Order: sequence, then C-alpha cells, then structure tokens
Amino acid sequence: MTQRGNRRELLADAATEVLARDGGRGLTHRAIDREARVPEGTTKNYYPTRNALFEAIAHHLAERHVAALEALCTHIPDDVGPDHVTALYAAMLHRMSGNARAQFLALFELHLEGVRNPEVRALLGRISRASVDTAVQLHSAVGRRISRRGAGLLDAGMLGVALSALSLPRDLVGELGLDDADGIGRALLSLAATRDHGALEVLTDWAG
Repeated sequence: MTQRGNRRELLADAATEVLARDGGRGLTHRAIDREARVPEGTTKNYYPTRNALFEAIAHHLAERHVAALEALCTHIPDDVGPDHVTALYAAMLHRMSGNARAQFLALFELHLEGVRNPEVRALLGRISRASVDTAVQLHSAVGRRISRRGAGLLDAGMLGVALSALSLPRDLVGELGLDDADGIGRALLSLAATRDHGALEVLTDWAG
C-alpha cells in the first residue's frame, strides 16, 4: 500500500472514532486531525467537505464489513451446525456493544446521514447486502433455508437491538432483556426463518 493509501486509512479510522464519540456535529476536519495526530489541515487536503468525510467513513466501514463477511463465508467449516450459527449471531451482538462499539456507533450515525446523502445510503446498502448474503449462505451450509427478506429482517433486527442496547438506560436494557445476546440471537434467527403466520409465536416464546 502506498503512503497516501496509508494516510487515507489512518484518517478514516480517526474519523470513525470522532463520529462515534462526538456524533455528526463533532465531525470536523480539526477534530480528525487531532485524533489522527497529523498536522492541522491534513484531513481537509484529503476530504475537503463534510460530505466527503461521511462518505469516507461509510466506504471505510463497508470495505471492512464486506471483507470480514467474505472471509467468513470462504472458511465455513464442513461440520458447521445450527448451534454454531446461533452462537455467531450472539457473538455479533456482544461485539456491537463491546470491542466494536465505536464502529457500530459510527454506523448508526451514518444511517441518519444516509437519509439525506445518497452516496452514504448506497454504501450502507452494500453493508446490508453483504449481511443478507452471508445469512443466506450460512443457513444453506447448515441445511436450512432463509429467504432474502428473512435475512433482511434479521439484519434490521440485529441493528435495532444493538442501537437500543447502546442508547437506552442500562436498567431498562436489563429489564427488557436486550442484554441477553444468546436469547435474542436465537429469537431473531427463528423469526427470520419463520413465515409471517408464525412470527407472533416466536416472539411470545422468546418473551417467556
């Protein structure tokens, strides 16, 4: 990778951290310069406008997300079973509020920006399509079928649960069971693979 490529990646990483920590209002060229520890004006040379900043972050997260899911699908073990898939989605929920918290907070900010910015919206679509494709492939690998609509519901449900778990008061998160990654993972997978007429029963079973 060229030095310029390395600098772009450095700035995109720093911009992701700033967006996650300070939100859209705090996403400034100077804040990214400080986060990346580069001379003032560096970020503006690479990404002259705020739109360019948002698009750079969206592109950065999309590249990482798609690459990770492609690697996952390329190395699905021959003995993978339904329990492994359930554990994987539970682990994803744990990561959203754990060591990948900054990336997901930035992603939620991008979803708000995507309402107004078509370039960001297109990159978010790339992330969602990769998640849907992966869900379909994983279910197929364990001998189960899931439609793309079901996989889309699963993706949206994962994001919604993660957003609530990160933004709601902790006592309410616990009261609603939104910190039960294993249980929610099972419920979302079951709901996604169930026809509409069975959805209520799936949710009722999870609610206990």
